[in-house]
Amino acid sequence: MTSYIIRKILYGLAVLWGVVTLVFFLFNIVPGDPVRMMLGQRADEADVQAIREELGLNQSVFKQYTDYLNDLSPISFYENENGERKYDNFKSYCVLAKIGDVDVVLKTPYLRYSYQSKRSVGTILSEAFPNTLILAFVAITFALVLGVFIGVLAAVVNTDFVNKLTLFITTIGMSLPSFFAAILVAWLFGYVWESFTGLSMTGNLYSVDDYGNGAYLDLKNLILPAFTLGLRPLAVVVELTRTSLLEAMSMDYIRTARAKGLKQWRVVTVHALRNAMTPVVTAISGWFASLLAGAVFVEYVFDWKGIGVIIVDALDTFDFPVIMGAVLLIGFMLIIINIVVDIIYGILDPRVRVY
Repeated sequence: MTSYIIRKILYGLAVLWGVVTLVFFLFNIVPGDPVRMMLGQRADEADVQAIREELGLNQSVFKQYTDYLNDLSPISFYENENGERKYDNFKSYCVLAKIGDVDVVLKTPYLRYSYQSKRSVGTILSEAFPNTLILAFVAITFALVLGVFIGVLAAVVNTDFVNKLTLFITTIGMSLPSFFAAILVAWLFGYVWESFTGLSMTGNLYSVDDYGNGAYLDLKNLILPAFTLGLRPLAVVVELTRTSLLEAMSMDYIRTARAKGLKQWRVVTVHALRNAMTPVVTAISGWFASLLAGAVFVEYVFDWKGIGVIIVDALDTFDFPVIMGAVLLIGFMLIIINIVVDIIYGILDPRVRVY
């Protein structure tokens, strides 16, 4: 089991390195000069060159790449030139050793700073990521609870009408693009039917009080984006629950439970549903990771102050460090969740381990 876990962790690190490499070269070969975006097209050439030197953009692409990997690595190597140490600007660090003029430093990954706001990318992402995490968690909870309920109902009441209704729900949920669904839901529930729903088209987790009493928690702003984001996993959970439960209901142990005189609701909930939930849990774990990345369009439409809004705003201003940091954060979360799920599978079912 230990070797299995080590292999999964090494595999995750290899994938993360691939993501870092792809993101770096992708955003360093695109047209456009971020320094010109910072200073304006009429900026003095001397100022442009000074900023490029400060940001390291005057160096070769390979040197920029190795420096970026060094900044991201928890254990990094920095030259100590005339008392000027780059890591002095980090919030927390520990000098492990000194090798000549090079300091070996233990630190948190350094994502550099925004070209536009001059703020640390790590700070920007740490402020926005909890909003995305809350949105994804509420959306997946909504999809799981409602999806299991509808799936069980469709399996128990197995009529032609119910089957067609379930097929309609799953088809709409899977085929409707997130950005179109977000626009449609915001328009209908936040504008056309606003007098009935009391919901607004845009909003954040915290709203500012009109009477100057500061910000307050406004959970109703979470309803529409979470509902929109949960539509696709809802369709998957409904179909998986229905199919798995129908298969479980045909098993011998279910017929035995019925022969003992157990009530139908007890047979379904206690015996059949427990075994039918395995593929549902598998799908939910993968979908939760996907929702972190898929929330970009939904957040932007509803103006939810998460990673999505930050990515779109950064793309509009060529703020490459922010874009790269956000993409790497999402990629890191996807990899971590997949590793955890694989390890859990290995614990629950030894057959998935490859020795």
